[in-house]
Amino acid sequence: MRCALGRSGISANKREGDGATPLAAMQVLGGFRRGHRISEPTRLPLRALRTELGWCDAPANANYNRPVRLPFAASHERMMRDDRLYDIVIVLDWNISSRRRNLGSAIFLHVAKPDYPPTEGCVSVSPRDMAWLLGQLRRGSLVKVVV
Repeated sequence: MRCALGRSGISANKREGDGATPLAAMQVLGGFRRGHRISEPTRLPLRALRTELGWCDAPANANYNRPVRLPFAASHERMMRDDRLYDIVIVLDWNISSRRRNLGSAIFLHVAKPDYPPTEGCVSVSPRDMAWLLGQLRRGSLVKVVV
């Protein structure tokens, strides 16, 4: 399956802001969907994307690598994007279950831009492949990034 990975390639030593995709097997935890745009059936627990949803990427904050409610004072990513990349966002267990500062945040599986440019560390796939994956994945499925 064709995908885009981080602008810095794949790294076994992922760090916050390095632009790399972690070399890892990451469990699928669930995700978010932009309800009015996506209707594919899935066994994944998907919550509706809302304008007040953000994701904290500030390593010193207690909410690091967690969803947060906007407005939010610390550094964060806004999850309701103007493009369609986060119409479906699958949360991968990178530095979530056992969080450590500066090891990277917001590593998602999401929709790619048409020409598959690099991401900031996420894995992105075509809308068609995402629709297929939604029918296959469930909580606990593994997404493996290998070299």
